[in-house]
Amino acid sequence: MILLRNEILPMIKEWINHWNGHNLNGVMEFIHEDVIFEDWTGDVVKGKNNLQRLWVLWFINHGNFKFNTEDIFVDEKEQKILLSWTLHWPSLENGFKGRPEIRRGVDVLHLLEGKIYKKFTYSKTTIQIDKFQVLLSEQKSIIFAQ
Repeated sequence: MILLRNEILPMIKEWINHWNGHNLNGVMEFIHEDVIFEDWTGDVVKGKNNLQRLWVLWFINHGNFKFNTEDIFVDEKEQKILLSWTLHWPSLENGFKGRPEIRRGVDVLHLLEGKIYKKFTYSKTTIQIDKFQVLLSEQKSIIFAQ
């Protein structure tokens, strides 16, 4: 099944609406059974059931996260999508847990049979917490005043 651009765009918008409604079942409707998901830490999960198990606690304890879509680029021929976004949520970073965080990133999505088959997520290494820019590192967070 090859989706046309005018089918892909509403599909992705509906998928993001399910994210912002904290509706895991709705999000999973768009995921292929054999999905390959790589998050912004580089961790890889294979299979729809495994991915749903990974996300279930995040959706239960969602903290009212919200994704704002900045741009959506569609390659209809290759069935690929580039989605740039801003995530607003309570920070999970050490020393900042629960404080308002803004994170920017992109998802590279590959479709197969009309579903998301591959999802690669990339995030900036600097996030905003309150009014500060925080550089992410494995050792510690470095704060830059704005």
